[in-house]
Amino acid sequence: MISSSRLLSKLCSIAPSRGGRAPVSCTGICWTRRLLATSAVSHQAVPSSVVKDFQNTLGDENVSVAEAVCEQHGHDESYHKTILPDVVVYPRTTQEVSEVAKICSQHKLPMVPFGTGTGLEGGITGMKGSVCIDMNHLDQIVSLHPEDFDVTVEPGVTRHDLNYHLRDAGLCFPIDPGANASLCGMAATSASGTNAVRYGTMKENVLNLEVVLADGTIIDTAGKGQRAKKSAAGYNLTSLFVGSEGTLGVITKATLRLHGIPEAMVAAVCSFDSVQEAVDTVTQVMQCGVPMARIEFLDEVMMEACNKFSHLNHKVAPTLFLEFHGSEDSVKSQVQYVEEIVSANNGSEFQWADRAEDRNKLWKARHDCLYATMAERPGRKALSTDVCVPISMLPQVVLETKQDLQNIGLYGTIVGHVGDGNFHVLIPIQPDDQAEVKTVKDFCDRLGRRAIDIGGTCTGEHGIGLGKRELLVREIGKDGIQTMRRIKSALDPDNLMNPTKIFTT
Repeated sequence: MISSSRLLSKLCSIAPSRGGRAPVSCTGICWTRRLLATSAVSHQAVPSSVVKDFQNTLGDENVSVAEAVCEQHGHDESYHKTILPDVVVYPRTTQEVSEVAKICSQHKLPMVPFGTGTGLEGGITGMKGSVCIDMNHLDQIVSLHPEDFDVTVEPGVTRHDLNYHLRDAGLCFPIDPGANASLCGMAATSASGTNAVRYGTMKENVLNLEVVLADGTIIDTAGKGQRAKKSAAGYNLTSLFVGSEGTLGVITKATLRLHGIPEAMVAAVCSFDSVQEAVDTVTQVMQCGVPMARIEFLDEVMMEACNKFSHLNHKVAPTLFLEFHGSEDSVKSQVQYVEEIVSANNGSEFQWADRAEDRNKLWKARHDCLYATMAERPGRKALSTDVCVPISMLPQVVLETKQDLQNIGLYGTIVGHVGDGNFHVLIPIQPDDQAEVKTVKDFCDRLGRRAIDIGGTCTGEHGIGLGKRELLVREIGKDGIQTMRRIKSALDPDNLMNPTKIFTT
């Protein structure tokens, strides 16, 4: 065997990076009990002979052991510790991904798929002896069927790429997690975001996936070339892989449902004197069946940070960002109805943004919430945790969370896609301060348990990764976890797909 440092001195080829990519993670893996007893977490460094095999398969320029490249691929946007892979490979085709998987399977090397690195739960961290499979060179929009409202893309295509490509077709892909994420990475993490209240999550918008399994087998989860909007044909393999966080295979193509661009789109902002009134408004709007496109909540702490960071002048108060989609008449009707509900809850009059540039500025400020929060505490790392609860319980949980932050003396902002009960707490932390890290982790654990205990989930869209493995046990139960382990063992018996993610040891 040869160490990574010795390999670095022999092989310093750095594959060219694709500039302008924001990060998302395509990761996660589970341990089966049987595998824990045999393989544990210890792996040998990748031998130089295997690096040579990768070079022979992909070309020297598409294989790197350079420390800087490995460091770039050893972390996401979270506070979790950077753990470097030994090797980063850049396949250009599905067949090359399959060949990489076969080599890794032969030598029992862990594989970590990498999209754009924007994950928030440590899902793409490496480990000793691991191989990071960077998917960004597979960047083709394979086929577009505008008349059928679907498209097939490779992993290197981001949501911005796709929507730019669709700009003249009158279509869009509305799932919007904020970051310019890889679409296949979004499928792997079951992403959702600001538009989920109207258009659903990735799970509702993925029709088919091409996946490379741990042994190099290539499958199509709904059948080769199938694009049907629904199916009752056997097990739903597509949904199995959506949200698997890379633990069951590497997604190499995704066939996605598209939506028509609405005739009219109008955004608005309104503020409230209290969190209770703001969240009650959301609950009442949803209970009345108003077809909102987006309805986002920002607490007063978040609004103050956004005003500074995005150069806004909104009132520092609990605030709702709203967006209405539809025909001109339907939008007017929706607006009138929501205005009445806002007024009944002592909300301010709407501040409108109907021009595209004004809407974009408004939603950019919303998407920059994490960076606005971090700007309040320079030099720290971001911890962003999320839960999702039944809408009727949302006011109670948000208020209890704010009280919890106050009681333990933490600076944190709250923002959420509250139209479906999903909200986030953003906390700047100092990873080297063990006491602070423990305080924050205890807070996140209480928040997750609070959500689970009232019928919610410990994560609406971030995934489990490293950060929420124990909460998953509480939420799913031991029998459910064991069933997941059996599925994992069947598809990846050697436990090679991104070990240590999702499941506790």
